[in-house]
Amino acid sequence: MVAVTQTGQEECAGLCSVDPSRGCRCRQQQRGPAEKTAANSEPDPHPEEEHVEADAEALFRAGSGGIVSPAPTRRCSLQDLPPELLVEIFASLPGTDLPSLARVCTKFHRILRTDSIWRRRCWEEYGVGENLQNLEIMGVSCREVYAKLLHPYRHILGLWQPDIGPYGGLLNVVVDGLCIIGWRYLPPHYPHVNDPMLIKPSFRIHPTERKLAAVECMYGHRGPHSGHIQMLKDEFSTKCNQTDHHRMPGGRQEEFRVWLREEWGRTLEDISQDPWKEFIPMKFIYSQYDNCLTYHRIYLPPSHPDDLIRPGLFKGNYDAHGIEIVMFSFRGKYARATKITGDPNIPAGQQTIEVHLMHRIQLPVVQNLSNFNELSRIVLEVHEQVSLEQQQQQQQQEDRTGDSEGHGWQSPAQPNVGPPTEVRESRAAALQEQPVQFVLPVGVSSCNEDYPRTCRVCFYGEGLIAHHGFINPKLIPGVFILFDEDHFGFIWLELKCFSLYSRVQATFQNAEAPSPQAFEEMLKNIQSLTS
Repeated sequence: MVAVTQTGQEECAGLCSVDPSRGCRCRQQQRGPAEKTAANSEPDPHPEEEHVEADAEALFRAGSGGIVSPAPTRRCSLQDLPPELLVEIFASLPGTDLPSLARVCTKFHRILRTDSIWRRRCWEEYGVGENLQNLEIMGVSCREVYAKLLHPYRHILGLWQPDIGPYGGLLNVVVDGLCIIGWRYLPPHYPHVNDPMLIKPSFRIHPTERKLAAVECMYGHRGPHSGHIQMLKDEFSTKCNQTDHHRMPGGRQEEFRVWLREEWGRTLEDISQDPWKEFIPMKFIYSQYDNCLTYHRIYLPPSHPDDLIRPGLFKGNYDAHGIEIVMFSFRGKYARATKITGDPNIPAGQQTIEVHLMHRIQLPVVQNLSNFNELSRIVLEVHEQVSLEQQQQQQQQEDRTGDSEGHGWQSPAQPNVGPPTEVRESRAAALQEQPVQFVLPVGVSSCNEDYPRTCRVCFYGEGLIAHHGFINPKLIPGVFILFDEDHFGFIWLELKCFSLYSRVQATFQNAEAPSPQAFEEMLKNIQSLTS
């Protein structure tokens, strides 16, 4: 039995439209034996009703020959429950089911206007905990917040990648108070890979007294202004209705200076002699400022207890291209890093590193590790072994299917439903060992000298490189170095350079993949956008 609060009694009385002095009819119908006994001991203010019932019973006896037949059992209906119980029941149902209930009958429709129902749905489904006093100031109710804001825009909550040529990006759309806000996550300023991400608002949606919620663009330096959002399945686009708010008095040159300073931490003077100045994406800058972008949904990678480390998003140094965001995930006998932000050489969506978890590399002692030739010899020996195994696997695959076409560099592995037994055993053995000292070999360049000086385990890996415009992409061998749970590195053997990756320390809501298969399909979709 649900306890009825004073508020519930008042709601009940109002919904039943009865005189409070007589009490709620619904609760009278639900009285137990003790209540009925107490009621019989009081004078009946309507004795004529008792005579009518007695006459009806006498006629019933006469019609049946004096034999009393049991009266037909009255079935209990949901509509017979008192309103305060219906309020509790409806408040526990998903908000998407309530509009159908409202069409059942007038009573349900009237009860579903009770704001406490929608207050609970806003909290349980979207985490909105604003009190009604704040809503009253705005002139809206919890029901309006749910109906105008949360329900219509629920499909854009989560992680998204903007379609900006090869550059990509990361957008997190969340419920923030009584608004929905799209936050841009930008890598830290080069070369400080361990610094936190930079966060800037892209758009905001908030309820109004009118029928629809208001969409506001948050770009520029003149405050929020009118915008528009169009939603499709796993995709949405934004458009600014007042792009003049993005313009600065100094024109394009000033906008460029501001963009460099705020999002790259550089000035025009800093980059005047830098070799990577040709990669500054002018089209990217202007499309960002116009805020006319299309976004594609991305998911965080699914995890398994036996994974080498917890998968997720990492920031990595790419020398001339600055710091980029990659998604690190596991796929059977392999781990991979997929670019979420990219550059004209390797665009966003492409797989930048693949780690062969079956091929561990034993680093030489520190004295010999500093010799690049010694490290190169070890890696190339494993590279030849891996190439031979891949040829054998491909031949076996062709023999089974009769397909003579190559399979590219996508590994013949299944989605992450847990690593194979041999991978789990290798991982367990590696993590039981003590960390070993690590130094970069002489001749290997690194834009960041602040890397860990001990590592847990190393594996053979392959990295993807290409010329400007993603021309002639190819794989080169390298070394994957696992430092700790939040850091890993990769030595690109042919390039003689080292990239350090640091975990993105942020909590993203509504970003979990519904299944491993959905995650794999998402990776294929974002890769196809730039291939």
